[in-house]
This record gives sequence, structure tokens and C-alpha cells, in this order.
Amino acid sequence: MGIFDIFKKEKSNSNSTTENGVLGPTFLEGNVEHISNPKKLHSHEWRRKLKSKTGETFFEIKYYGQLHSDYKNLIVETDFAPAKIIAIDTNDKSEYLLFDGCNHGYNAMFCDKYSDEQINNRITDKIYIDEEGNSKFELIISTYNGIDYEDEFRDEVDSNGEIELISEKKIDFEKVKRNGFDTLQIWAINENEIKLEIVSEELA
Repeated sequence: MGIFDIFKKEKSNSNSTTENGVLGPTFLEGNVEHISNPKKLHSHEWRRKLKSKTGETFFEIKYYGQLHSDYKNLIVETDFAPAKIIAIDTNDKSEYLLFDGCNHGYNAMFCDKYSDEQINNRITDKIYIDEEGNSKFELIISTYNGIDYEDEFRDEVDSNGEIELISEKKIDFEKVKRNGFDTLQIWAINENEIKLEIVSEELA
């Protein structure tokens, strides 16, 4: 699926929310809220706004990775390893994992094998600052779940309901279906209400 195919126009409902039955990543569960009247919500898209346990919706962002050479707003992988991105509650400084390219997405689970060095030596020591100098953002997260895991993998699920990943680690199949998304987008909205895309990853 191309990154631009997901923006096809769909009929909107003025009373709708992002509740469309699609389950999102398990690592964000309990830390997000619905968005009212979402624009162009795709049928297999999960979209939410990040909200901390303290109720905070503005976050700082720290990451391992680099900014894209042409699209300076985008956080991307390095030559060494995939990106890792964390949101920090501006009140109590608690941290929320947004994306780990060594573990999240279809390719990381079933195609691309990473060394212990790549997985463990990614220090999230860079702070994300936009071109206007802002470092606090509201965050909108979308995952796209176009892979039919039941059709492709149901015969590989063991009696415990687990499936073996390319890393040889076994994981609950239901968790795989939620964290093995094929596309990820994260949008940041600064305090001046300027919205910019900070993550755009095709992961399958």
C-alpha cells in the first residue's frame, strides 16, 4: 500500500469519532483518547490522540534516529538501526513509547532481523524541535492494519496462542495483529496549532 493511498476521501459523519472497531498498538493502550469528527479515517486505520496518565496532552519528544535529508520534519532510521521514539509527559516527565522500529510493524516481526547491538545501543538522546523552535506538541498517531494475519499465519499459531517471530521470540498472536501494523504516521501539533508530520513509515 502506498503512503498516499491512505488519504482517499471517505464520507464523513459529523457525529463520528475514531471508534471504527480497529484495535491499536498494545503499548499505547490506556494512554490515548478518541478524536471527534476525524477527517478521512480509513476503514483499516486506527487513529488516536496521545494522552498521559496525568491527563496531559502536550509532550516533548526524544528519539534515536535522524531527520530526513530532504523532509526535515521527519524522524527516520540511521544507517546503523531503525528509529526509536518516546514521548515525555511535560508534567511528571513519565515516558511513553511511540515507536520502536526494531520491534514494531510487520517487517520487524517477520522479515528484518536485528542484532542485540542494534536493538540495545539506540540511545534516545535527541530532542525534537520544529523549525519555529517549539519542543512541546500534541500528538496524533495513526496505524494502518491492512495485513490479513488470520489468513497468512493462522496455521503457525501454537496451542498456547503464540507465534514465532523472525527473532525466534514467541509472542501472543493477538498482540502480533495489533503491533504488526503495515504503516505508521505520527502528527505533531505545536502550541501555535501548526501541524506537521514527524513520522511516516511503511513497515510491510
